[in-house]
Amino acid sequence: MSISPSVLCAVRSARRSSSKPACRTVSTTIARETKRQCMLDRIIRVDHAGELGANRIYAGQMAVLGNTASGPVIQEMWDEEKKHLRMFEQLLPQYRARPSALLPFWSVAGYALGAGTALLGKEAAMACTVAVEEVIGDHYNSQIRELVADDANLHKDLLQVIKTFRDEELHHRDLGLANNAEQAPAYQALTEVIKAACKGAVWLAERV
Repeated sequence: MSISPSVLCAVRSARRSSSKPACRTVSTTIARETKRQCMLDRIIRVDHAGELGANRIYAGQMAVLGNTASGPVIQEMWDEEKKHLRMFEQLLPQYRARPSALLPFWSVAGYALGAGTALLGKEAAMACTVAVEEVIGDHYNSQIRELVADDANLHKDLLQVIKTFRDEELHHRDLGLANNAEQAPAYQALTEVIKAACKGAVWLAERV
């Protein structure tokens, strides 16, 4: 029995039409997962770089002020930053994230910032802490909003890490203020310059 060409065309058209929704669903899912992986890659990379930089800032401060009355306070903050860095070193392979290609630069720049401000006095070192930790706190808050908007339940473990670290960073800021940061020479200008540099570093580390 022969089948007319018109019937064959109708069958083929129906098959093509029925497959389109499935194809669109697969494509949408792949695109969503790709976008999510890019987001996580960016978050883990910049946070790892940031915690490395923070460690080096406190290392520089300790090199100058470690044997002064400010030493224990700086050491307390540095110990928490070491914990933060260890966590993100574990999260890099867990999330298959690429570390920043500028890690050597962040290391040198962080140490120079910490030591340089400490040489200006303990108040300037604390002003540096206030500026850096305020930027990091805002940065972590932005990431929290982004992860919640994507899928709070899926990212619950990472959200808990970031929320905990944000609270500790803001505690460091408060410690800086409690230790006379605002008495640093040209406090407002100094902190604004450091904040601008930190924001530029965040932007760069997210991409490189």
